[in-house]
Amino acid sequence: MSKFRKGLLGVGVAGLLLAASAVGAKEITVGYVAAGLQYPFNVAVAKGFEDAAKAAGVKAIILDPKTSVEKQGNAIDDLISQKVDGIAFLPLDGVVAQSWADRVAEHNIPLVSVATELGDPQKRSIQDVYPKLAALVASDEVHTGYNAGEIAAKLLPAGRVANIAIVEGAPGYPQVWQRTKGFKEALAKEGVKYRIVASQPTDWTAEKGEAVCQNILTAHPDVDLFYNQADDMVIGCARAVRAAGSKAKLVGWGGSRLGINAIKAGEVDGTVCVQPENMGQQAFKALYAAVTNPQTQKGRFIEIATPGITKENVSSCIPQW
Repeated sequence: MSKFRKGLLGVGVAGLLLAASAVGAKEITVGYVAAGLQYPFNVAVAKGFEDAAKAAGVKAIILDPKTSVEKQGNAIDDLISQKVDGIAFLPLDGVVAQSWADRVAEHNIPLVSVATELGDPQKRSIQDVYPKLAALVASDEVHTGYNAGEIAAKLLPAGRVANIAIVEGAPGYPQVWQRTKGFKEALAKEGVKYRIVASQPTDWTAEKGEAVCQNILTAHPDVDLFYNQADDMVIGCARAVRAAGSKAKLVGWGGSRLGINAIKAGEVDGTVCVQPENMGQQAFKALYAAVTNPQTQKGRFIEIATPGITKENVSSCIPQW
């Protein structure tokens, strides 16, 4: 871990307030452009950002493009025209967002990306941060899938080839193939013998997760494990598994209140703990460092840890969404 990252992550409320007083009388204003505040995860990221800004005495403008790429670009242009001191955003399209980053840089405004790398993730690793960014604050999605795969490896039957079904997120999201990639890498490392009997997309919702799992169980009633790429979907899938009388194991992603409660109740076997409020808080701190100290090193990757969670360690994941 770099000295910069250690210092940044260690900044407390008192430190932020002290730094704010040192900047001078000018009020600092920053903007945060969400992906879509109809989703609890995105609400939690925005809350973390806004709470951290308030603690530092900084004015935060929160904008909601309602999952529209066009509106997200317009929101960033609006913040540029308002001459804010810094901008953070959760990109809906990392490739399109490169041009926005270039535009923000032309106005000498620090920019922090949250959760999503800019550029083609097939060509740019998450550690290779787009150079126009002050920082990228995110989880490594391949690593989150790997953590889910480690859980799955312990749940699958030994001595035979296991049947696995993957309940994907919505088509077009890079997180879908990244989480699948990491999941398979973990199974390979653990030496698991398995076949993927189905891998179907959803729209990230519990309803679609339930419908997809119902369809898979109809075609493949001998599924040993469902890997759901979001906790909402694993909740729906659990309903389908119970209704079918299946013994399939269930692994999710997110560490949401729904997911954690389902693990405690024995309805779901595991998930990956993601804490979006923490992500928002660290995004603000990275942006604040760039605003108050122009010499702060650019292009930093600040990784948010995503440990695997089962009933044995469920108390270690405090849901934030």
